[in-house]
Amino acid sequence: MSKIDEVRSAMVAAMKAGEKERKAALSFLLSSLKNKALDKRADLTEEEENQVILKEIKQLKETIEMTPADRTDLLEEAEKRLAVLEEYAPKMMSEDEIKAVISDVISGLGIEKPLPKDKGRIMKELMPKVKGKADGKLVNELVAGFMQ
Repeated sequence: MSKIDEVRSAMVAAMKAGEKERKAALSFLLSSLKNKALDKRADLTEEEENQVILKEIKQLKETIEMTPADRTDLLEEAEKRLAVLEEYAPKMMSEDEIKAVISDVISGLGIEKPLPKDKGRIMKELMPKVKGKADGKLVNELVAGFMQ
């Protein structure tokens, strides 16, 4: 079952249960997934579906960060929507798993003591392995930690 079908059935269930906010969040996600499929003119792969979901989650987090604290109505709405979207997000790697991948990449490149100048090479090899499975900011911070 594709994410589109999964989200559609969850949206119908939310409508039947009278959960307006959940239905709205799922409707928003469903339209994003459908738009991506229309742009591609083909069915989305699982990885592409996950990228759409992660993009929407990232945008909601940015909205939460940028919203003034006195606008509690907007903050609550965004947080509820975020909670719904995170149910459909792919499982992310833990810090320990990311560190293990970083160590493998560094040893694979033959770097004994990583220096700041090596960061570009490391990230170039590393990102395809963790893309969609780990937060880019966290990966960047962990790689920087290896260079101290």
